[in-house]
Formats: sequence, structure tokens, C-alpha cells
Amino acid sequence: MAHPIDITDDSFNAEVIQSDTPVLVDFWAEWCGPCKMIAPIVEELAEEFGDKIKFTKLDVDTNPQSATNFGIRGIPTLLIFNGGKPVETVVGAVPKSVLKKKLDAALAK
Repeated sequence: MAHPIDITDDSFNAEVIQSDTPVLVDFWAEWCGPCKMIAPIVEELAEEFGDKIKFTKLDVDTNPQSATNFGIRGIPTLLIFNGGKPVETVVGAVPKSVLKKKLDAALAK
């Protein structure tokens, strides 16, 4: 079963930038209510997309550098990377259908 993996500032480059497959990065924090609302949706999509997209989670409180590098100002923010570059952005808790469309679009690039 595919589940989002926890990444850190130290592992960001290897897990996201150098990945051969598209990567979704969920920028979140423990205290964030909307982050907890979107987490089960991210889990479901990780199951559905399997190994076509790598799903990751980055806690912005313990890993502020990556969030700063990509201009994350509010959470949850989901960035979808393809070829080491962000190609789609989703800010806030959105319906599963919206996130699925963004992931499909990233796969088509």
C-alpha cells in the first residue's frame, strides 16, 4: 500500500528534486486544522495513484527551509513537482476532485 512518506529539509533534494517520478509535497503542521482535513484525501490519492506519483509530507515547523525556498506562506499547501520543478500548486483544504485533476495534469506534462 502506498502512503505519503515524511521528508525533511535534508532529504528534500533527494526525495523530490531528483525523483524520476512526479512528487506531491504536502506542506503541513501538527497544529493546522485544514491540514488534518486534507490528510485523509492525500492518503486516498496515494493509494489510487500508486507508484505513478510519489506522495510526501513536510512538517513546516521542523523543516522551515524548504517551505521558505518555495515561498510557502500558508498551509496546507500542496506542490506537485515534475522533473524537479513545481508544476502545480494547491493552497488550502480542497475537495478530492480538485486535487485529482491537478495530479492528472501533472502526469500529462
